[in-house]
Amino acid sequence: MSRPIFTSAAEVEAAFYDALARADISAMMTLWSEDEDVVCIRPDEPRTVGLAAIRESWRKLFSSGPRRIARASHQVVSANMMLTVHNVCEYASTGDADASAPPVIATNVYTRGALGWRMVMHHASEIPGEDQPLMHLAPHAVH
Repeated sequence: MSRPIFTSAAEVEAAFYDALARADISAMMTLWSEDEDVVCIRPDEPRTVGLAAIRESWRKLFSSGPRRIARASHQVVSANMMLTVHNVCEYASTGDADASAPPVIATNVYTRGALGWRMVMHHASEIPGEDQPLMHLAPHAVH
């Protein structure tokens, strides 16, 4: 699979959530930077560093089939010409049509290089004691 050229961090983020929803390991790995210092932290998982380790981590997660991600919202963006940080609330459905998991807070970091934008970090964690959706947070950008 050829590596797409993402022209913005937002394109990479959309591709990330699409690959996650489809449990598509090939699509997932095309959006990561080729730098070996890439980092991925998922809820209840240890920190994973390096492309091979990240690939294996996603492979294990995807082995149980597609994940339906309802949406990522309440985005806070910090950006400059070479680096963009997105902090979002992830709302994911579980498997039951009527049930959804509590929201997860995620920070996605993207860098711009010769071949466009790529993900260099994904850090997602549960919200301690959060029972209600985070509707009180307004999306905004910090520059």
